[in-house]
Amino acid sequence: MNSSHPSSRHIVGIVKGPGDSGSEYVFITADAQPVRIGEFVYYELSHSPSVASNSHAAAVHQVLGKITGCRLIEHLPDRMFADHELNPGAVAALIGFTCEPAELYEITVEVMGEFHEVFGFNNLRRLPLPGAKVYLAEDELLRRVLNKKKPEEVGAAHIGSLLLRQEGAVPIALDVKELVSTHVAILAGTGSGKSYTAGVLVEELLLPKNRAAVLILDPHGEYHTLAQLRGHPAFQGADGYQPQVKIITPQEVKIRVSSLEFHDILTLLPPMSDRQQAILKKAHDAVRRLYPNGHWSTRDLITEVYAVDRVKDEEGNVKQGSSADALAWKLEKMQRSDYFHAYKHLPPCELFAPGQVTILQMNEIPLEEQQVIATAILRQTNHARMNTQKDRVFEGDEQYLPYPVFILIEEAHRFAPAHEPSQCKQVLRTILSEGRKFGLGVGLITQRPGKLDSDVLSQCMSQFMLRIVNPVDQESLKHGVEAAGRDLLKELPALSKGQVIIAGACVNTPVLCRVRQRLTTHGGETLDAPALWQTYFDKNQQLERVLASAAPAPRPKPRTIGRRSLE
Repeated sequence: MNSSHPSSRHIVGIVKGPGDSGSEYVFITADAQPVRIGEFVYYELSHSPSVASNSHAAAVHQVLGKITGCRLIEHLPDRMFADHELNPGAVAALIGFTCEPAELYEITVEVMGEFHEVFGFNNLRRLPLPGAKVYLAEDELLRRVLNKKKPEEVGAAHIGSLLLRQEGAVPIALDVKELVSTHVAILAGTGSGKSYTAGVLVEELLLPKNRAAVLILDPHGEYHTLAQLRGHPAFQGADGYQPQVKIITPQEVKIRVSSLEFHDILTLLPPMSDRQQAILKKAHDAVRRLYPNGHWSTRDLITEVYAVDRVKDEEGNVKQGSSADALAWKLEKMQRSDYFHAYKHLPPCELFAPGQVTILQMNEIPLEEQQVIATAILRQTNHARMNTQKDRVFEGDEQYLPYPVFILIEEAHRFAPAHEPSQCKQVLRTILSEGRKFGLGVGLITQRPGKLDSDVLSQCMSQFMLRIVNPVDQESLKHGVEAAGRDLLKELPALSKGQVIIAGACVNTPVLCRVRQRLTTHGGETLDAPALWQTYFDKNQQLERVLASAAPAPRPKPRTIGRRSLE
């Protein structure tokens, strides 16, 4: 790595010696202003030229490190700070204390190594010698070594800028290939900006430089504002490209009953006895044998339930069992559902297309049905990609999906709960472990990492971590997120809204990032309750409520003369 011009470099301290571990060193500084936790610094190592080299100059290597600790080791006596009316500096001058400044700090640095364009960070296994100078890493150096891609490059996602530098000075651009193939988790507490960050990521995926095929499972209806992508000048390509936005409302969600597996159906039905489950399993197996390549309905399943539930009486006569009626009643509940149909469904060819984001809104759908819908869509997409890759389906088939896809799942702990059985969790585990081979990427978003299945979380090789205060959720990250060091995880409670730790396969090293401003409107804003309460007492609204609640005027009595009406 070439050294920067000496006049442009900022020396922040002098090396004191090794730290507590074999990959740490400490340096001393009198000015702690530029050496904040998470900041990047480097020292230089000189290598003698090899015999085979024609160069007589020693090679200089810049060894990058990250500041992980700061400790005050020398300062004025504590007694000088006891009286708030005294100026400690003035007192020190009166007694002849002439050292300026009076404070000294010991800074701990975790060595990352020398950066190589191909192999990444290479730890040289040599700590700096005492007395070596420590430099603040320049913006240009960080732009080169932190990101796997340049912000404007094809396959890059410009998510924001390095938090500890001026906004925009060091852009953070993620590697989309690694992001979508090795899966991503966006983890944050309520109100920390996880949906906002996800919106920025989707915008980057739909820009002309990426043109991704994206599906969002949206349980809260927060992503409808992405419709602003249509016709937005920032997303128009030189070749006429414009992203498409497809919003599927809850009323339009249809899942074909014949695509459901036995445990999917169990999730939708009320609790049942072991005998009822056994009969339903036999009926389900029978109906799938009867319609191996066709579509069957809930009514067909009910018919098979009656056919299977047969018992013999004491005289050996076969008669109808007592469980069929109860099972039929429970299955009729599923038949009345608005979301499960004999023939209608959402095939992969309708959900995905390059340059298109499809938003599947599920905000009006009960939780059990949300889980089954997500399970069916994930399973169907996985089979479509697998069968297309293995040339089992061809163009014209509704299961034909000839391009990689990315599925973003909001409130992921609902679909892959940590300590509860879930069919969706089993499907997600399969996709996360095998989806890379078939071009199926998954993004999981949750505000409760502790409630998300640990196996599912651990298979997401890229992580976005925003402010998390809950100790249980913080502890779950230490075991489920390997890429981020413990030093950065300590920063989680102190992060502000829109500040995120990004770690994993999509960046060269974990970084603290300031998320950029969205190009579309955020759809998950919190309601302003005080303002709405004040609006309730607006004079016009009060008058409207009075008029709406007023009884109709009584009909006037007819005027009469004698007993005859004048009308």
